[in-house]
Amino acid sequence: MHKQKKIILIVDDSVIVIDRLVNLLVELTKDQIIFTCHSYKEAIKAITEKNINVAVLDINLPDGNGIELLRYIKKNKPAVPVIMLTNQYTEFYSKLCLQEGANYFLDKSSGFDTLPEIISSLIKQSS
Repeated sequence: MHKQKKIILIVDDSVIVIDRLVNLLVELTKDQIIFTCHSYKEAIKAITEKNINVAVLDINLPDGNGIELLRYIKKNKPAVPVIMLTNQYTEFYSKLCLQEGANYFLDKSSGFDTLPEIISSLIKQSS
Protein backbone atom coordinates (compact mmCIF):
# COMPACT_ATOMS: atom_id res chain seq x y z
CA MET A 1 0.00 0.00 0.00
CA HIS A 2 1.29 3.47 -0.90
CA LYS A 3 2.00 5.60 2.14
CA GLN A 4 0.90 9.22 1.71
CA LYS A 5 3.65 11.77 2.26
CA LYS A 6 3.22 14.22 5.12
CA ILE A 7 3.06 17.92 4.24
CA ILE A 8 5.14 20.46 6.16
CA LEU A 9 3.91 24.01 5.59
CA ILE A 10 6.45 26.82 6.04
CA VAL A 11 5.16 30.40 6.06
CA ASP A 12 7.73 33.20 6.07
CA ASP A 13 8.12 36.34 3.96
CA SER A 14 11.92 35.94 3.83
CA VAL A 15 13.22 33.87 0.91
CA ILE A 16 16.51 33.47 2.80
CA VAL A 17 14.74 32.00 5.85
CA ILE A 18 12.65 29.65 3.72
CA ASP A 19 15.73 28.46 1.79
CA ARG A 20 17.58 27.85 5.06
CA LEU A 21 14.64 25.91 6.50
CA VAL A 22 14.22 23.78 3.37
CA ASN A 23 17.96 22.97 3.39
CA LEU A 24 17.82 22.14 7.08
CA LEU A 25 14.84 19.83 6.59
CA VAL A 26 16.18 18.08 3.48
CA GLU A 27 16.81 14.87 5.43
CA LEU A 28 13.14 14.72 6.41
CA THR A 29 11.86 15.24 2.90
CA LYS A 30 12.31 11.64 1.81
CA ASP A 31 8.93 10.99 3.41
CA GLN A 32 7.64 14.56 3.53
CA ILE A 33 6.69 17.34 1.16
CA ILE A 34 7.69 20.87 2.08
CA PHE A 35 5.21 23.50 0.90
CA THR A 36 6.21 27.15 1.30
CA CYS A 37 4.24 30.41 1.37
CA HIS A 38 5.46 33.99 1.56
CA SER A 39 2.25 35.71 2.65
CA TYR A 40 -0.82 35.37 4.83
CA LYS A 41 -3.08 35.09 1.78
CA GLU A 42 -1.00 32.29 0.23
CA ALA A 43 -0.95 30.47 3.57
CA ILE A 44 -4.75 30.59 4.02
CA LYS A 45 -5.12 29.11 0.52
CA ALA A 46 -2.61 26.34 1.31
CA ILE A 47 -4.18 25.54 4.69
CA THR A 48 -7.62 25.36 3.06
CA GLU A 49 -6.59 23.27 0.05
CA LYS A 50 -3.88 20.97 1.39
CA ASN A 51 -3.89 18.30 4.05
CA ILE A 52 -1.01 19.77 6.05
CA ASN A 53 0.55 17.80 8.90
CA VAL A 54 2.81 20.42 10.51
CA ALA A 55 2.96 24.22 10.13
CA VAL A 56 5.96 26.47 10.77
CA LEU A 57 4.82 30.10 10.97
CA ASP A 58 6.53 33.47 11.18
CA ILE A 59 4.66 36.21 13.06
CA ASN A 60 5.36 39.13 10.73
CA LEU A 61 4.00 38.75 7.20
CA PRO A 62 3.48 41.48 4.60
CA ASP A 63 -0.31 41.11 4.49
CA GLY A 64 -1.21 39.75 7.92
CA ASN A 65 0.44 37.87 10.73
CA GLY A 66 1.27 34.39 11.87
CA ILE A 67 -0.79 34.68 15.05
CA GLU A 68 -3.93 35.03 12.93
CA LEU A 69 -2.77 32.03 10.87
CA LEU A 70 -2.26 30.08 14.10
CA ARG A 71 -5.83 30.91 15.15
CA TYR A 72 -7.14 29.94 11.69
CA ILE A 73 -5.35 26.56 11.82
CA LYS A 74 -6.51 25.81 15.36
CA LYS A 75 -10.10 26.70 14.45
CA ASN A 76 -10.22 24.79 11.14
CA LYS A 77 -7.63 22.01 11.57
CA PRO A 78 -7.07 21.73 15.33
CA ALA A 79 -5.03 18.52 15.11
CA VAL A 80 -2.28 20.20 13.06
CA PRO A 81 0.74 21.01 15.25
CA VAL A 82 2.08 24.56 14.85
CA ILE A 83 5.61 25.82 15.42
CA MET A 84 6.05 29.57 15.66
CA LEU A 85 9.51 30.61 14.41
CA THR A 86 10.08 34.32 14.79
CA ASN A 87 12.37 37.26 15.44
CA GLN A 88 9.61 38.57 17.76
CA TYR A 89 10.93 36.46 20.61
CA THR A 90 9.36 38.17 23.60
CA GLU A 91 7.52 36.80 26.61
CA PHE A 92 4.35 38.54 25.40
CA TYR A 93 4.37 36.79 22.01
CA SER A 94 5.48 33.50 23.52
CA LYS A 95 2.60 33.44 26.01
CA LEU A 96 0.09 34.61 23.40
CA CYS A 97 1.08 32.00 20.82
CA LEU A 98 1.16 29.16 23.33
CA GLN A 99 -2.26 30.21 24.68
CA GLU A 100 -3.59 30.24 21.11
CA GLY A 101 -2.45 26.64 20.64
CA ALA A 102 1.10 26.74 19.27
CA ASN A 103 3.06 23.62 20.15
CA TYR A 104 6.42 25.42 20.07
CA PHE A 105 7.62 29.03 20.09
CA LEU A 106 11.17 29.34 18.74
CA ASP A 107 13.55 32.23 18.22
CA LYS A 108 14.93 32.43 14.67
CA SER A 109 18.37 33.31 16.03
CA SER A 110 18.66 30.15 18.14
CA GLY A 111 15.83 27.74 17.27
CA PHE A 112 16.67 26.74 13.70
CA ASP A 113 18.82 23.75 14.57
CA THR A 114 16.11 22.19 16.74
CA LEU A 115 13.50 22.20 13.96
CA PRO A 116 14.34 18.89 12.21
CA GLU A 117 14.09 16.97 15.48
CA ILE A 118 10.88 18.76 16.55
CA ILE A 119 9.18 18.29 13.18
CA SER A 120 10.23 14.65 12.99
CA SER A 121 8.79 14.06 16.45
CA LEU A 122 5.51 15.83 15.61
CA ILE A 123 5.10 13.83 12.39
CA LYS A 124 5.71 10.53 14.21
CA GLN A 125 3.07 11.49 16.79
CA SER A 126 0.52 12.20 14.05
CA SER A 127 1.09 8.91 12.22
